[in-house]
Amino acid sequence: MELSFRTARLRKELSDAKAMDRAYGADRGRALRMRLSVLRAAACLRDVPHGPPDRCHQLTADRAGQVAVVVKDQWRLVFVPDHDPVPRLPDGGLDEAAVTRIQCIEIVDYHPGRRA
Repeated sequence: MELSFRTARLRKELSDAKAMDRAYGADRGRALRMRLSVLRAAACLRDVPHGPPDRCHQLTADRAGQVAVVVKDQWRLVFVPDHDPVPRLPDGGLDEAAVTRIQCIEIVDYHPGRRA
């Protein structure tokens, strides 16, 4: 898939191994490199593993429309389909087979009450 980044800062942080390690720590940096590699190698979102370790999943509630993959522990790489309009199935769900571009928006622990 084709990846883009919401901000210049995020693009810089995810540009190389040293920048990732500085921004997120060595363990998370290593995991991020693996997840980004999987995302880039996938032809479409459907090809990204939904089981461990990636666990690609659509988010709900106030994060509806966003998708995440596990980085490490509770940390997630969150992204959105980079299509206008977003590909949808007849039932309104995301058409993962048609998502070929994503925009990375953040690396975050969004779980309530949890701190790294």
